[in-house]
Amino acid sequence: MNKLKTMLCAVFTLMLVNISTTAQSDSSNFAGPYVGITASGYGMQLSGSSETSPTGAGGGTFEKDEVSIGQVAPVTGIELGYSIPIGSAFLIDIGASFYSGEAKVDYASDTQPQGANKDDPGDTLAAKSVSFAIDDLVNGYIAPTLVLIDTSSIYIKVGLSEADIAVTGDITTPANLSGTTWAMGTRTVLESGIFVRTEAGYTDYNGISAHGKGTSISTSNTYSAEPTIAYGAVSLGFRF
Repeated sequence: MNKLKTMLCAVFTLMLVNISTTAQSDSSNFAGPYVGITASGYGMQLSGSSETSPTGAGGGTFEKDEVSIGQVAPVTGIELGYSIPIGSAFLIDIGASFYSGEAKVDYASDTQPQGANKDDPGDTLAAKSVSFAIDDLVNGYIAPTLVLIDTSSIYIKVGLSEADIAVTGDITTPANLSGTTWAMGTRTVLESGIFVRTEAGYTDYNGISAHGKGTSISTSNTYSAEPTIAYGAVSLGFRF
């Protein structure tokens, strides 16, 4: 991820350097409000751990599992924004995106519920089966944009992202996700106002954690994860 950040900074530097050499470009072709429909492929990398504790008078063993899971999910959304021209070849794009789709990660244990095997007092209250689902992604962003020619531009994007978390299983629900999005892309605008945007980026989210409620999963059982989402997106929209 640090390499990608370095690359984005380098692209931004080149954009600033090239502003003086692209005076023939017309930023007004990109300026103003716009709306678009976006189709994206989200790849979620979830690195986390689960720790289960024994119950019963006979003792047992503590178990801790470190996991790294990949999940790919298609999502669709809508974007709204406004591009502000700064000179003939440079713009500041401010907007927001709203995505509907779900990326889900499951954790299941083959441990038998307590009582199913009374000779093994180390079993927890029940077999542990939980899942985390991430959906309803919202992103607010600012995107410095360099106009290459009258119909084509390149940009980098920095934004703040939030996502809802839903859980299944006898565990507590963690706080919703928040993180920072970094991306780069291109935007091509036709004379009619129709535009096509292509973009690739990633989002680093804060860590999430949960523990059992005690009904079927012990309150001493804990689950944590640190999600990162990489994505590619294509948007079709209209500039007013």
